[in-house]
Amino acid sequence: MKRKKSFKKGGKKLPRHLQHINVRAAGIDIGSRSHFVAVPEGSDEQVVREFSAFTDDLERMAEWLLACGVTTVAMESTGIYWIPVFEILESHGLDVKLVNARHVKNVPGRKSDVLDCQWLQQLHTYGLLQGAFRPTDQVCTLRAYVRQRATLVRSASSYIQRMQKALAQMNLQLHHVVADITGTTGMRIIKAILEGERRPETLAALRNRRCRNDEATIARALHGNYRPEHLFSLRQAVELYEFHQEKIADCDRQILEQLRQFDGGDSAGDPPAGNLGEALQRMSGVDLTTINGVDTNTALKVLSEIGTDMSRWKTAKHFASWLGLAPGTKVSGGKVLSSATKPVANKAATALRMAAFTLFNSKSALGAYLRRQRARLGAPKAITATAHKMARLVYLMLKHGTSYVDIGQDYYEQRHRTRVIQNLKRKAQSLGFELIATQAVTTQS
Repeated sequence: MKRKKSFKKGGKKLPRHLQHINVRAAGIDIGSRSHFVAVPEGSDEQVVREFSAFTDDLERMAEWLLACGVTTVAMESTGIYWIPVFEILESHGLDVKLVNARHVKNVPGRKSDVLDCQWLQQLHTYGLLQGAFRPTDQVCTLRAYVRQRATLVRSASSYIQRMQKALAQMNLQLHHVVADITGTTGMRIIKAILEGERRPETLAALRNRRCRNDEATIARALHGNYRPEHLFSLRQAVELYEFHQEKIADCDRQILEQLRQFDGGDSAGDPPAGNLGEALQRMSGVDLTTINGVDTNTALKVLSEIGTDMSRWKTAKHFASWLGLAPGTKVSGGKVLSSATKPVANKAATALRMAAFTLFNSKSALGAYLRRQRARLGAPKAITATAHKMARLVYLMLKHGTSYVDIGQDYYEQRHRTRVIQNLKRKAQSLGFELIATQAVTTQS
C-alpha cells in the first residue's frame, strides 16, 4: 500500500488567477500613420481609439488618457515612431514604459491593430511587461549628439574611399607610400594635384619630414594618368570630406557644451571644459580612461548610452546581462545546452568590445586575461569575456566612485599560477595523492 505524501501546512498558495498590478494601465500600438490606444474597461464608452500621428492628435491622446484616469502606459518600440509619443505622454506626467516588440507575442489568430493595443494593455495590467532602459533627458541629448557624430564619421570614411578610388583610377599609388592619405603629407599632395601641379618631384617635396618613405619613392608613386573626369571625382570627394570634418568639429563643440550641463555649467560665466577627458570626468566623477583599452572616445560612447545612474541595474551582473556580454543560461533537463551571449544591439557593448580588441599586446592584467582566454576559447569569445570584465569595472567605478588600479601582467600571472596549484592540490588529495613541488618550480616562483 502506497503511503500518501504529506505536505507541511503554512506554504504559500499560488493564486488561480493573475492579479491586477497596474489597474489604471493603457496600451498603445505604434504605427507610422496612426496609433491605436486601449484603456481599461469602464474608463470610457469607447475603450479603443485611433489617433493620427500629427502632434495635435498626440496632445489629444494624452488628454484623453488623463481623463480616463490612466497613470501608466505601455508601448512597443517600433522604429522611431514611438519617440514623439513617448516624449509627449511623459511631458503630461504619465509613466510610459517602452517594451521590446520581440518580447510581446500575440496569441495566434488574433492579429489586428485593435487587439494588439488591447493585448499590450492586458499584459501591462497584470504587470507582465518590463520597460526598456531609457536614460535621463540630459543623457538622451548627449547620446543624440554622439550618435550624430558617429554617423558623420562613417559618412566621411566613405569619401576617403572615393578619394582612394579616384587616385587609383589615375594610377596614383599615394596610399602605398603614405600611411594615411588624409594626413599632412597626403592632403598636401592631393590639394596640389587639384591646383594643377603634375610634376612628381614637386609633389613629393611636400612630404612631411616624419614620413617613412623618401621623396624618390613618393615621386615614383605619383606618375599618373591624369584625366578630367577622375580629377572631378577627386575634387568632389575632397570637398565633401572636408565638409564632414567641419560638421564633426561642430558636433565636438556641441558635445562639450552638453557635458557642461552635467556640472551645472549653464551660464556664460562658468569656466568651459578644458578638454573632453576633463568634461567626462566631471560628468561621471571617475576617470574611466584608467581602465586599460578605454580612451576618451570609448568613455564618451559608453557614458552617452548608459548615463551615470547605476541604480537602474541591481548588480554588475544585471548590467553585463543588459549589455549582452554575460553568458547565457540555456538549460534543459539539468544539461547546459548553450551559454552563448544573447544577441543585443547595444552601442555601449560594441564600444567595450572594440576597447577589449586593443588589449592583445597590452602588458596589463586585462591584456593577460584576454590572451589566456584566447588560448582557451578563441579570439571572438575572449574579446567578449574581456569586454564583460570591463563592463563590471565600469559599473563598480560609476556606482561606488572608486578608481581602477591595474595590478599588472606579472601579478595576474602569479595569482593565476597560485590558483592552478591550489586546484591541483585539491584534486590530488581527492585521488589519494600528494602534490610535491620540485626545486626548479620553487626557484621560479
